[in-house]
Amino acid sequence: MDRKHMSALSIYQSLSWGPATRVQAESPPAKKPKKKVNVPQPNKKTNKKKRVKALKSSTNPSSSDKAQDESRENDYREGFDNPALDKLLTDLAKVNNSRERANRLFQWLIHPVQAKTFFRDNWEKKPILIQRQNPDYYKGLFSTAEFDHILRNDNVLYGVNLDVTSYTNDTRETHNPPGRALPYAVWDFFESGCSIRMLNPQAFSSTVWQVLSILQEMFGSMAGANTYLTPAGTQGFAPHYDDIEAFIVQLEGKKHWRVYNPRSEDEVLPVVSSPNFNQAEIGQPVMDVVLEAGDLLYFPRGFIHQGECLPDAHSLHITISSFQKNSWGDLLLKLMPAAVEIAMEDDVEFRKGLPLDYLQFMGVQYSEKEDPRRDKFMAHAQGLMKKLVHFAPVDAAVDQKAREFLHDCLPPMLTAEEHARSVYGAPVRWGDGEALNVNVRIKGQTQIRLVRAGAARLCSNGDNVLLCYTTENSRVYHKEEPKSFEIQAEHIDAMEFLIHAYPKFITVSSLPCDTAAAKASLAELLFEKGLIHTAKPLTAE
Repeated sequence: MDRKHMSALSIYQSLSWGPATRVQAESPPAKKPKKKVNVPQPNKKTNKKKRVKALKSSTNPSSSDKAQDESRENDYREGFDNPALDKLLTDLAKVNNSRERANRLFQWLIHPVQAKTFFRDNWEKKPILIQRQNPDYYKGLFSTAEFDHILRNDNVLYGVNLDVTSYTNDTRETHNPPGRALPYAVWDFFESGCSIRMLNPQAFSSTVWQVLSILQEMFGSMAGANTYLTPAGTQGFAPHYDDIEAFIVQLEGKKHWRVYNPRSEDEVLPVVSSPNFNQAEIGQPVMDVVLEAGDLLYFPRGFIHQGECLPDAHSLHITISSFQKNSWGDLLLKLMPAAVEIAMEDDVEFRKGLPLDYLQFMGVQYSEKEDPRRDKFMAHAQGLMKKLVHFAPVDAAVDQKAREFLHDCLPPMLTAEEHARSVYGAPVRWGDGEALNVNVRIKGQTQIRLVRAGAARLCSNGDNVLLCYTTENSRVYHKEEPKSFEIQAEHIDAMEFLIHAYPKFITVSSLPCDTAAAKASLAELLFEKGLIHTAKPLTAE
């Protein structure tokens, strides 16, 4: 049936081909310090006391390309005056569109480099260093004082939220004791020369949470972070490369960084992070720089890196990361098995049996043999693979990736105004011995919209259509199961209408449902899940 004549439910059912695959990164296993090896040990008696540089681009854009870029970048920067973070976040709260918020925040992150230039010349290609000579540029994002406050007031666990590490004599070690990380022990490790890595500061810092929850809408991929606090004159990690795009944001002190090209084509944009390297394995650096507070260093996945503190100052930086397992290959891992399943259902050629004697001429042990049967077999297999493109459910595979992304996402951090107009600010409460304002309801004339552009997505799951969403996610990665609920057939068109209307508010009565009751029931459900907010706060009659 032609798609334009299919019902919304039929379209989503036609995209279904199986459950989502879940991916979760694992923290490195903890090791206890070895007593007889020369590594820092906790010891209460020990007390050890604006220019942008980038690698030359391999591209040479034409004058027309440059003119288009400059025009777009000028539009992009309109109203951008390089404010401090607290002022920027206040200003962003007034921006009507969450995607535009993300664009502006990212532009601030890499200022004065333009986003268009960065994604053209550096993203997934080569490192870039931004030196600002402004130690307060990232002030307010995170600090050692905030870290100390977190240690004192939150349940920070070794190996879960925090790692204690050292790197001496080409040996990288983790020194995590069991249990809670308290200031008494953590600061002793630090004074003994160990680095302190906080694995998920967004779980404890509202500012880090806010920044990452905004940026994830621009990347279309999970935005994560670690913080690294390193004593003067020490190094906490061995040379290695990562499987993420990394933005090193220097917050306090300074750090000496060396960055190295991928060692081979096989290590360009790698699928997984590397083991630790020794110095003899990595060659000469392509960048040898000192980051000071207010500076930023970006490098793509696959670029080997190591950072060490200079003797005269400690270092605190936060690494903002994204694009883990977000490649074309990751999409094809979902797409190709589904294409084969569909092809076997629809095309008899895929169901025909293998030759009776194929095991007598195919396989590694026959790979060097000259045999016409091998040529015929390979040609037939290649022909079937070419036909797979006609059976590939690309939209369904993308939706599977989207479901994983929505599970990875941080929940949105609402502004004060959004909070007041959401379910969290509804005036229903307890007082004078009874429940008050329980008659507050969304009405037909109430204006609503999604809380964020990327807060929800319609996806197929067998014969049902699900609305997958982020508002009930945890700030701790995958602490909660994926959030979704079934959308009734009568609500599918209305849900699409609401999603595509963002950032505009629409009235409940304008939802394309058959009855007023259906419109009201959908709006109430979305409001209760925190997925929508109203143009004005709800009031009791």
